[in-house]
Amino acid sequence: MQDLTVAFDLDGTLVETAPDLIAATNHVMANAGLDVVPAEVLRPAISFGAVAMIAKGFAHHGQSVGVDASGPHFKQFIAYYTANIAATSHAFPGLETSLDSLSAQGARLAVCTNKQAALSDQLLGDLRLRSRFAALAGRDTFPVCKPHPDHLIGAIRMAGGDPKRAIMVGDSRTDIDTAKAAGIPVIAVTFGYTDVHVRELAPDAIIEHYDELIPAIERLIGR
Repeated sequence: MQDLTVAFDLDGTLVETAPDLIAATNHVMANAGLDVVPAEVLRPAISFGAVAMIAKGFAHHGQSVGVDASGPHFKQFIAYYTANIAATSHAFPGLETSLDSLSAQGARLAVCTNKQAALSDQLLGDLRLRSRFAALAGRDTFPVCKPHPDHLIGAIRMAGGDPKRAIMVGDSRTDIDTAKAAGIPVIAVTFGYTDVHVRELAPDAIIEHYDELIPAIERLIGR
């Protein structure tokens, strides 16, 4: 693992954030006088961001509402989410043990997420995970974000790594497409947020639990 950089997506990969993101979406729905949207409706939209979740919530109620990052619905979402960012969010089982093992074997760790950098930093800080990562690249860190390959390449370089010796770990089509565009092997987790099973997206490896991460990485770097 010496000099290997492992870049992780955040939501649905490192951290189970769905309940808090869904709560923020339903806060927006409540302010609009609408009923709670079930978690199973909103969960697949998480990987597409807050705007997509809000739009999905209104669509569930048969409403087509314009949502953008400067509008009142988005601002309500962000205000609520910022205040409740780690109310129930937590690291996925086995994550911290795997991160410890990677670091002990000389790997660099990075975060490459389409969540805003400040929110990502806040969440990982609240969960006492931030210090484990040499770099964090959010949606607004570079002029581009996933699925543009330069977002992932930039995150790896921020961590002091070489994109030619790196692996991506993610949970969605966006992560897999980004890694493929960058020419970087990608491991997909099955427990994240996606509208199709990750096996349909042809990642280089699939894991169902973080106990499987180190063996999967060893297989990929040994190819």
